[in-house]
Amino acid sequence: MQRFIVGLVKRAGRELMRHYCKDYSLIRLRGRSKEITTKYDKMIDEMLISALSKRFPDHNILTEESGFIDRGSEFTWVVDSLDGSSNYAIGNPFFSISVALLHLDDPVFGAAYAPFLRELFLAEEGGGCTVNGRTAEVTDISKLKDCYLVACEGGERRASRVSSINAALLLRARDVRKLGSGSLECAWVACGRAEAYVTEQIDPWDVAAGVLFVKEAGGMATDFKGREWVPRRSDMVFSNGKIHDQILRLVSKL
Repeated sequence: MQRFIVGLVKRAGRELMRHYCKDYSLIRLRGRSKEITTKYDKMIDEMLISALSKRFPDHNILTEESGFIDRGSEFTWVVDSLDGSSNYAIGNPFFSISVALLHLDDPVFGAAYAPFLRELFLAEEGGGCTVNGRTAEVTDISKLKDCYLVACEGGERRASRVSSINAALLLRARDVRKLGSGSLECAWVACGRAEAYVTEQIDPWDVAAGVLFVKEAGGMATDFKGREWVPRRSDMVFSNGKIHDQILRLVSKL
């Protein structure tokens, strides 16, 4: 299964790179991150659904572009064909293809491939997390004032709420940054490039693989109330675990 998924996301990545920074119609696209869908989102979505359906004909599939394909299975593939569409459209290299397998509501396998960066993140339940074959581990920094965070608004449309959360984080952390690709922001936490990722009303396809990345790298992934992730739109904190409660105290009432 892992070999099949790795081959699939890399094939999708090659197809995206064939058009990256070459389709000048994309550069005119403007909007918030969740408002942009390119023709390449849809093209890769169709490719992934076709391949997964042939290999796992009994499994459900949930994708950003096509919704839920219900086949009555306990297993569901959760797919984001182009995580970071607006980045891709303007030539920003932070975009990825993300695929996760859920058993009921629990992620048991996750993969994300960033084709421009040539980085492949993999995680399997109980098997750890890797980046390009190297073990990924969260940092052990325990003071929020020393931490780099990543944050995005997810699906939240209330700018006042997003601003309040970002301000609360920025006032207490070393810095707060935004990559524009939820699966990569989770992966950054998993491999120690940031201590936490905070996002509001994020969709399941954006972070299904990332939940497993962070947990298998030794971190934590919960909603703003400290509850386990479930595959629906929700506020989420992904962290190294050491600063998790500190962040929850800041955002739980916002």
